[in-house]
Amino acid sequence: MEKLKTLFSLEGIRIIVTGASGGLGLSQALLMAELGAEVFALSRTGRTKEDISIPSNLDLRFIETDVTNAKQVTSVFNEIGASGGIDVLVNNAGITMKKRAEEVTEESWIKIHEVNVNAVYRCCKAAYSWLKKSTHTGRIINISSMASYFGFSKVVPYSSSKTAVLGITRGLAVEWSSDNILVNSVSPGWFPSKLVEQVMDEERKIKILSRMPLHRFGEKEELAAMVCFLASPSATYITGQDFSVDGGARAFGY
Repeated sequence: MEKLKTLFSLEGIRIIVTGASGGLGLSQALLMAELGAEVFALSRTGRTKEDISIPSNLDLRFIETDVTNAKQVTSVFNEIGASGGIDVLVNNAGITMKKRAEEVTEESWIKIHEVNVNAVYRCCKAAYSWLKKSTHTGRIINISSMASYFGFSKVVPYSSSKTAVLGITRGLAVEWSSDNILVNSVSPGWFPSKLVEQVMDEERKIKILSRMPLHRFGEKEELAAMVCFLASPSATYITGQDFSVDGGARAFGY
């Protein structure tokens, strides 16, 4: 039992999770806190959007942060770092829209990439000097998507942005490998979230469920568990990898 705790406990680890006011981001933040981490949940609102009761014994703090605002990101990260360091960054914040490619405006394209790509890179840079000094081995965990592997209609900007996240992950994993920082990504399949609801309809739902061996949507905790694993002491020899948590969708043949 003590060995399990040594390998998988997050006690004493300070973690930043972006886009953590609700949905998958909040689920990740909660599970990490339950495993003993000190978690800073960043979002534009600075509070949870879900009607849930958060146990008072969890070290979970909500901080208002706009990841598209470079000065604010730098300020918040430095404030957190100066108060005790940063060991893990989870880049979870993301947006999408449902529209055919020829109808996407320049403004919409830029907005999606600003949140899904530029902000990821921005947060990585802001965390770099603190992660480098981590006594737990610094980690960056980027949340990508199955849309970086498959072609989906009406979400081309999102697919483009999430494919870029894989490029950032691999590039930083190599470049920062000698700086005490491991960089990986997780590509969720279909999980219940506000983002998924934006692009889901009954026809797409039927196609999705028939296109994966498990034929069901994932539970939030099933994704959060992978993120927790990558943040834990048991994952210190893993970097530059993407992990699909997708019910077997990528393995499904014809």
